[in-house]
Amino acid sequence: MAMPQNILEKSVDKHVSIKLKDGRIMEGKLTGYDEYMNMVLEGTEEENDGARRRLGTVILRGNNVVSITPQS
Repeated sequence: MAMPQNILEKSVDKHVSIKLKDGRIMEGKLTGYDEYMNMVLEGTEEENDGARRRLGTVILRGNNVVSITPQS
């Protein structure tokens, strides 16, 4: 199993898909993170119950993250 910090380190300046505790999925370019796994995404799109909307730049709090998936 890959450790979250390792995935974040390798994913900076790349597109990621992040699943949140409330079921939403955020997709965007990871531009930064800190030791608490708070993340900054640019060009972010949110998917919730099949609906998508553009959010632009967002800051995600690390304790809301369920999974991080690097995009190819």
